[in-house]
This record gives sequence, structure tokens and C-alpha cells, in this order.
Amino acid sequence: MELMNLSLKQYLDNASGKDPNPGGGSVAAYVGGLGTALSIMVLNLSYGKKAYEALGDDIKNELESLKDEYFEIIQKLEVYVDEDAESFNKVLEAFKMPKETDEEKEKRTKAIQEGYKYALEVPLSTARLANKALNKLEPFVVHGTVSAITDVGCSILFLASAVEAALFNVIINLKSIKDEDFRKETKAEVDELIANAHKLRDKYLEMTYKRLD
Repeated sequence: MELMNLSLKQYLDNASGKDPNPGGGSVAAYVGGLGTALSIMVLNLSYGKKAYEALGDDIKNELESLKDEYFEIIQKLEVYVDEDAESFNKVLEAFKMPKETDEEKEKRTKAIQEGYKYALEVPLSTARLANKALNKLEPFVVHGTVSAITDVGCSILFLASAVEAALFNVIINLKSIKDEDFRKETKAEVDELIANAHKLRDKYLEMTYKRLD
């Protein structure tokens, strides 16, 4: 199923149905895309405004460059909306493998472990992308037109939430992986991503509320 080709209504209906797809990981990728898109919208609304036209060329060029990066992030997140829905299939397929002989058991166990690693790689990639967009958001917070400052606030919350929401699927799959080095390395990245999302969310929201006042 290509979830990105569904209408908003169909996507909502599917998310509330008995089928586990789309689940939290897919929704996290979509929310991250929405947060990124809102920042682009704010920049588009800023064009022609006195405050924007008064900005230096260096700032305008930075914002335009970020706009291009944000479009690339959206395109990648669109892929993860669908890929996340399929990411756990390798685990399910591995569990169905024969396990009569020692060789079959070893092959099955290896496939299961590889499946779990793949299952967490998609949501981890989603979190990295949402974090990338969040890291670059400050110029939009500072220079975006004040008439759309509430949309900036939504962008902050959506991106920070997308990071943490996607990482839930990383954490749960990580529990089933036996490779200790892989687990420690991934857990360290998860902790860093969550801490950064919280820090930037709080920082940017404080800036946003000041501009809102």
C-alpha cells in the first residue's frame, strides 16, 4: 500500500483501523514532513514583508538554502511514511523460517536479528531527518513573519515530536537485538537525539512565545 497516495481521510481511517499500518512510525514520518513543510510556508509568507526585505542578503541566502534542504527532507520523509509500514515484515518473515535442524535454527536466528536491525533503521532515519530539520529551524523562528509565528510554533512541536515518536520503534526493536555493541551504540544515539529534541523544542518555543507577545 502506498500510504502517501491516500487522501488525508483514508490515512486517518487506516490509522484507526485493525491493520497495524500505518502505525506510529509512519505517522511520525508524516508529522515530521508536516513540521518541515510549515517552516517553508512561513518563509513563503515572509516574502515581500518589510521585515523580510530589510534582512541582509546573507540571511536571505541562508533561508533560501534552508528552504531547498527542507524540500529534500520532506521528500525523504515521504518515503519513510511508506517504508516504515513495511519495515517489520522482515522480522515476521524470519519467524516463519524452518527450525528443524541446527543449521536451520542458526539461519533463522540470524535472519531474525537482521530483521530487527532493519526494522529500527527506518524509524531511526526518520528521527535523524526530523532532528536535522529541527537543528536548522532557528532562522525561521527568528526571521519568519510574525503574522505566521503560530505556524512556526507548530513546526517546532511537530518536528520535536516526530523525533521522539519515531524513536519509540527504535527502542522497542533494540530490546530484541543481541549484538551488545550495536545496542550500546544505537542507544547512545537515541538518547542524544531525544535530549537534543527536548533542548531545541524548549529553546525555540521560548523564542516563539516572545515574538507572539
